[in-house]
Amino acid sequence: MATRIILDCDPGIDDALAIAFAHGHPGIDLVGITTVAGNVGLAKTTANALAVCEYVGAAGTPVTPGCAGPLLRPAQDARQVHGESGLGGAVLPAPAGSPAPGHAIEYITETVRAAPGEITLVATGPLTNIALAVKREPRLADWVREFVIMGGSAGRGNVTPAAEYNIWADPEAAAAVFRAGWTVVVLGLDVTLRTGAIPAVLARMRELGPLGTELLLPALDQYKSVSEPSGPPPQAARPAAPVHDVCAVAWVAAPELFGLVPARVQVETAGQLTAGMTVTDFEAPGFDAGNARVAMSIDVDGFWELTLGTYQRVAAAMGR
Repeated sequence: MATRIILDCDPGIDDALAIAFAHGHPGIDLVGITTVAGNVGLAKTTANALAVCEYVGAAGTPVTPGCAGPLLRPAQDARQVHGESGLGGAVLPAPAGSPAPGHAIEYITETVRAAPGEITLVATGPLTNIALAVKREPRLADWVREFVIMGGSAGRGNVTPAAEYNIWADPEAAAAVFRAGWTVVVLGLDVTLRTGAIPAVLARMRELGPLGTELLLPALDQYKSVSEPSGPPPQAARPAAPVHDVCAVAWVAAPELFGLVPARVQVETAGQLTAGMTVTDFEAPGFDAGNARVAMSIDVDGFWELTLGTYQRVAAAMGR
């Protein structure tokens, strides 16, 4: 039986790839998508989610917009990584459909309330929607089947030396989410940075027809590290683009590909140099209640076999 998920995201290149994976994997039932401002503004993340859904054959999936900015801080974005559109070099047709009515917070709480123990909540963007949903309905932490995020790092960050982007973009929301009383499955930079789309992976994507040549490859071609200087670097100098957010939905489909370690995770909100840092204590479960399981290892070859196989299913169903 397929695992039912709600994907809360901010498309974003790797969010777009995560949507395609979630739609295509037979073990996942993508019940709905909620959007949040992050990689680009809310209007663009919502339009991108709709466009990707329609492109990959998931036009019936409801896309419900959520929060347009963080809880307390000025809105930031990552256009330098994802491009002005949010989808890198991919140019998809404008969506024909419209966002679902209502707000993401309402959609999340009502959908999970209606099916307690059945819905896995997957978040691949800033955690603003999730923080407000669990504030509105604290029982959400008990009702979800699992709560999975792409975010954080037990080591170094990627937007600052201390912080990963999704947590850094709204650290107050992230702090509230980790205090909500559930066990957070954390797919952070410790594993996601190992998923670079190396030339052999890109070659297989080229074999996927329009899915590869119109979405996957052009999106990844312009996916830049936040540490890269402005302007396109020489192609030979560009590192393989990691597909961070795909890891979160891949864990739902094949958790055996990841090694998770119990931990106590707290989010720094006050540090001048460390705001957004996920302070990860692997010793805490021995004497204090842990609140997370943090991925620290990944079967990279298995991950790509799973991911490319899923994209092959999507490409075949598209029939183009």
